[in-house]
Amino acid sequence: MKIYIDGQYYDRENAKISVFDHGLLYGDGVFEGIRAYNGRVFRLEEHIDRLYDSAKAILLTIPLSKEEMTKVVVETCRLSDVREGYIRLVVTRGVGNLGLSPDRCPKASVIAIASALELYPEKFYREGLTMVTAGTTRMSPNAVNPAIKSLNYLNNILAKIEGGLAGAQEVLMLNPEGYVAECSGDNVFILKKGTLFTPPVYAGALGGITRRTVLELTGKLNIPCKEIPLARYDLFVADEMFLTGTGAEIIPVIKLDGRVIGDGFPGTATKKFIEAYSQLTRSTGTPIFG
Repeated sequence: MKIYIDGQYYDRENAKISVFDHGLLYGDGVFEGIRAYNGRVFRLEEHIDRLYDSAKAILLTIPLSKEEMTKVVVETCRLSDVREGYIRLVVTRGVGNLGLSPDRCPKASVIAIASALELYPEKFYREGLTMVTAGTTRMSPNAVNPAIKSLNYLNNILAKIEGGLAGAQEVLMLNPEGYVAECSGDNVFILKKGTLFTPPVYAGALGGITRRTVLELTGKLNIPCKEIPLARYDLFVADEMFLTGTGAEIIPVIKLDGRVIGDGFPGTATKKFIEAYSQLTRSTGTPIFG
């Protein structure tokens, strides 16, 4: 494995950052989680665009062009011999002092890691997840807008802890108004009477790239879709439910807060989305080798 840090590639054992990096000290930075399939990086351009949008939103200047960043991702995969795996692309505010002010950080730091990933055991893709609703509320867009994919995930981690203590594999997060936002790391979809529903991004959900891909697939699968505010009740009475994310891909949910979703098994439409998404990921993307 070779890890990119600020223009150099290092072995895992020698890949280090300063203890004065504001990404470490304050979570001041942005990141992208990206997937590689069959020797290609999936939706790389969209991930790069979102990384730069997140950086712009927090007034973080990335010291590489988008073209240079794209080459970094591909080369990191190539040097690590990653044909199937996960890429973590990180931009921190960089080295500063112990003060909070970002003005003390003269240059941002760029890190790229490519490795294997298994977010959930394979059996959950066959059998579905059990979820609970967290008491921890998704932060308001007036605090940290969920469109910014920042390094500070403590809001999500606190919710994830609640899910783990309850014996659930994932946890649902509500926004301050009590409507469904997203999960600790995934977007939420339900099917009801043949129509697909998902919360709008203004409800507190990250505009996920896998989410966007599913919305595109609705046309191919001839399944109507609506982006509307959803309450927990809507999820309880759904016919099917699944989550989407770069790491999770598309994964079914069969139980939420003790309520069985549909018939308690991954639904027909969910399976169609999983198959269509799999075909897309394995046939498109930015080539790594050759």
